[in-house]
Amino acid sequence: MKIRFATKEDMDQIIQLCREHCEYEECEYNSTGKKEMLSQAIFAAQPGLYCMVGEQDKNLIGYITFMKQYSTWDACFYVYLDCLYLSEGSRSKGYGALFMDALKAYASKESCKVIQWQTPD
Repeated sequence: MKIRFATKEDMDQIIQLCREHCEYEECEYNSTGKKEMLSQAIFAAQPGLYCMVGEQDKNLIGYITFMKQYSTWDACFYVYLDCLYLSEGSRSKGYGALFMDALKAYASKESCKVIQWQTPD
């Protein structure tokens, strides 16, 4: 699996992975305008959201989304991990750890010493 930053050409597959992610979390998913809204956030001149994808045989098998934010209390930047998802057939193969390593590398490059993540039960 190759991990890389998402491109505009990935958006249809990312939207499908988002749908799968919602189903996995047993949540409802509304795709109305999702591609346009996510594209604006990810591909803006100053992105509000970053997205890396896992690619295998030209298909996306997972994604990780995150934001660089600032902590007033700590007076420094940190990374907030929004989502990490791997398609069903891609789990338990160590790919989640590879995504986390890629996120750690991004955080280090951006001088962020902390990564925060909240997950459902």
